[in-house]
Amino acid sequence: MTFRKKIMIWGTLAAVLYVLLSYHFIFFGRTVKVLKKSERTLECTFFSVHGKTNRSIVSIESLRKDGIADLMVEMGRMKEEEKEMLMARYGNASR
Repeated sequence: MTFRKKIMIWGTLAAVLYVLLSYHFIFFGRTVKVLKKSERTLECTFFSVHGKTNRSIVSIESLRKDGIADLMVEMGRMKEEEKEMLMARYGNASR
């Protein structure tokens, strides 16, 4: 393998890792939404809302902090009133 190929492979792997550290990939059935993370971590990188209650989803601090409630309202998964109630319950003001 040539040096140029090795650099391309390592560069691609580094880019993929950067994306995985920087974004949540939220699965709403067949729809995938991307949510920017506030800090680079692998926590909740791939997350499915299937079979989970809105309360259990919003209770996850990293997702809540990054705006999962707004995304769930946008996707029709919950209403604005429920979002406000859940955000108040977990001590976060609306965004």
